[in-house]
Amino acid sequence: MYTARGKTDTNDTLTQYAPLVRRLALQLMAKLPASVELEDLVQAGMLGLLDAANRYQETQGAQFETYASQRIRGAMLDELRELDWASRGIRKTARQIEKAVQKLEQRLGRGPSESEIAGEMSVGLVEYQQMLQEVHGCQLIYYEDFESADEEPFIDRICADPGADPLTTLLDEGLRHGVVDAIERLPDREKLLMSLYYEQGLNLREIGAVLEVSESRVCQLHSQAISRLRATLRERAWTGA
Repeated sequence: MYTARGKTDTNDTLTQYAPLVRRLALQLMAKLPASVELEDLVQAGMLGLLDAANRYQETQGAQFETYASQRIRGAMLDELRELDWASRGIRKTARQIEKAVQKLEQRLGRGPSESEIAGEMSVGLVEYQQMLQEVHGCQLIYYEDFESADEEPFIDRICADPGADPLTTLLDEGLRHGVVDAIERLPDREKLLMSLYYEQGLNLREIGAVLEVSESRVCQLHSQAISRLRATLRERAWTGA
């Protein structure tokens, strides 16, 4: 990585770590709608890698790949924000589902069923499941959760350092524990789905085979699990639990 003068050889660094950028982009793509272009993420990631190469100092204690990975992911998330891949309508629907789940959990003292959520939203079960299909791929945490004009961002109540940038905040220990606790509260089927998807890296078709449901049904269950997680995290933030 270094020239005879002890300076970073940027071109060699970009060439050496280009596969890392593509791997991280592919990992992120697995959780995004088809409308997002892989090459857009790769291009943004390469800029993040370049930034990492220019900023990195061995004395800061982190290995370059670890440091670069954070910069690369951060650049990709920034790119997604610029692309605004989730339309306002989709985000609105996702938030409506989340609010319905949150209200029912407070009222019932347990996780609501699909039929109960559909009833709370005054829609039929089939229509609700179609809504789940449409919001598949929505993020667990939106950038709006870090900055809001009309109310205090609920993520700020979870994280120890509300002034941190979004990537640092996402890595915050308190938030990680909150997500783990929220996953533990999921229904067994949705908990298994999340494990297969995020821990074991199975795709939707493979998960469908394990759960013995269609790929579209896996999409619905994933969206519902994300809605439950967001509702639990928001409740945790406001109650301080």
